Amino acid sequence: MRYDNLQFSVADDVLALGLRGAYLTIGGLKNRETDSAFEEIRQRQLDLIVSNLSERSIEEDRDLTGFRKLHEAVKRSNRKNVASPENLLSMLLRYGSLPRVNLLVDIYNLISVESRLALGAHDIAKISGNVTLRLTRGDEAFWPLGSPESKPVTAGEYAYIDDANDIICRLEVRQVEKTKVTLDTTECFYIVQGGPETRPSYIKATVDRLLALTKQFCGGEERILFAS
Repeated sequence: MRYDNLQFSVADDVLALGLRGAYLTIGGLKNRETDSAFEEIRQRQLDLIVSNLSERSIEEDRDLTGFRKLHEAVKRSNRKNVASPENLLSMLLRYGSLPRVNLLVDIYNLISVESRLALGAHDIAKISGNVTLRLTRGDEAFWPLGSPESKPVTAGEYAYIDDANDIICRLEVRQVEKTKVTLDTTECFYIVQGGPETRPSYIKATVDRLLALTKQFCGGEERILFAS
């Protein structure tokens, strides 16, 4: 599979929940551990975000509230299932910084805390076939990122699933070992996801920010797959 022929689709019952997002691929990427110019941008932005961040601002943020509404719609606990941008912001509030992974991941994590949207990237070379965002049946395979083993999946929650019936992202809470981005990654499938409270124009602006930073520091050519 290549970035220019991977296909993506969303089930109608997921769209009916109010989930909003944009999905794209980028090929020809050159990943690295880091970049000094990006680190300056990253630190400046993180310092600015921290200066205006509080537990109350996280609790009351419109887009973060939207993720909680999505979880409630599929009867999932918000205490146990914290959307990735809320988790990153809580980490930032507590420690004043975010962990460094690699340049591609650090770029989208920065944009996630800037925007309060859920961003993720998946190595296309490791995706089996195409990707569908649908409700789970309970028979999917799920190996969470950082976990020593696979985990069971319950039916009725939304997830991004490839043609091998492998979950590559559960809700917007957890990515997986199978498609994690490494220094060898050259093509990515990107998720930029919001909820019922997220304006389409805001998602587009976030995609533009993602493309600008990624292409500035890692190169690449994009292909937009779907936007809602």
